Amino acid sequence: MAQEPRIDVETRASGIESSLTSEQVERIADALGQQGVWFAAPPEREGEARPADQIWDLVGDRPHHGQTATGRAAVHLAEGHDDLTRPLILADGFNYGPSDLDALWRQLNKPYQKGVPGFLDQLRTMGIDVVLLGFDQRHIAIQANAAVAVTAVLRAIEERRGDDPLVVGGASMGGIVTRYALARMENERVDHQTDKYFSFDSPHLGAWIPLVLQQLAYLHEALAPRSGGPGQAELIRSPAAQQLLWGWVESADYSGPVTTSSSLRKEFLEDLRRVGWFPMRPYKLGLANGTGNGTGPDLPPGTPVFDLQHEALQLTARIQPDGGELQNVGAVRFGAPVWTSATSHVRAFDGAPGGTLDSWGRLADAVGLPIQDRFRTSAFVPAVSAIALARDPFQWQSDLYLDLGDLPKDETFLDAFCCDATNTEHSSVSRPLIEWFLEQLAGW
Repeated sequence: MAQEPRIDVETRASGIESSLTSEQVERIADALGQQGVWFAAPPEREGEARPADQIWDLVGDRPHHGQTATGRAAVHLAEGHDDLTRPLILADGFNYGPSDLDALWRQLNKPYQKGVPGFLDQLRTMGIDVVLLGFDQRHIAIQANAAVAVTAVLRAIEERRGDDPLVVGGASMGGIVTRYALARMENERVDHQTDKYFSFDSPHLGAWIPLVLQQLAYLHEALAPRSGGPGQAELIRSPAAQQLLWGWVESADYSGPVTTSSSLRKEFLEDLRRVGWFPMRPYKLGLANGTGNGTGPDLPPGTPVFDLQHEALQLTARIQPDGGELQNVGAVRFGAPVWTSATSHVRAFDGAPGGTLDSWGRLADAVGLPIQDRFRTSAFVPAVSAIALARDPFQWQSDLYLDLGDLPKDETFLDAFCCDATNTEHSSVSRPLIEWFLEQLAGW
């Protein structure tokens, strides 16, 4: 029987203020970085955003635990269309705060090949109306934002001229939000009139942010509390993060299991099973920014990424080790240890094939620490998660480096999927992925 993955803080930080001088506390806080929400992706600013033909203000069709979510959709009609005719709804992904639909257009329509129109422009040329779906609070519970997606689907059916079926999906968390929304509609016998569902590097089994970086975000908050705004760990502690992350820790001092530590993740997966796990009626497509050959980025397990030494202060953070017991992932020392952390039975997620995120690089830039280019990015959505490998979401880590080339059809919950040629940035457009997806839509 597999051992349960866990983390152990060997020297606790809870008494750090009393054990150190104020100067030492300030020095550690400065070393850990600036104020602001860590891991929140900045909006795409390069390129032009096409003005929307219509804007829909949306309210979730029901509350979740008393919270009714809201959002907006930007409707971009196809060339030659005066009305919504062939709607493709594409939901925004995980981040902190409200969606920026102009930035989402720029991100997804970014040129990936010289002389070839962007992805969204190609859809419009094919006669497909693009509906970009955003949320006013991307970090709240998935079930709450799924209610906004349900409203968007019903609005598209109401506004549509003719009876062409819908295509519905999303990038990153947006693919999970729409997966839940369509499954819930089927469970409640609401006709979503959707022919195809798609997910673009969505974490069907879970996403990964290095556990030590989660802890450092909490540690920084403890040393330098933020007033008048969100703290460094605000995105990590958000409901959506707890639901999406395979491994999650609640504080810098947390010791215990990392896969079952959040009741919100357990509740969400139970809700997903209750409504059917996946929608059954649509043909289900998946795009993965990771490779399918089992080869990930060159990130040797256990390698120190940060090894800062300044006078008596030492700060170390390591690439996730591969399994083992009490494998050191980070430490803060002032002569004697102040805080040390170790993981047990956690696989080497950072180097897994998958859509990448520059979590290490963002921290290095904020802190002003030197970092090798190869350490800036690590796996965020492993390829086996993006293609919805048929595994228990709490137990799937043994398959991180699986070769997906000859995967039997019953080994994935999707009907078809495509992996990228290299491990590319999470939810970024690339020629192999976009050409494959457009071929899937060609006969629609």
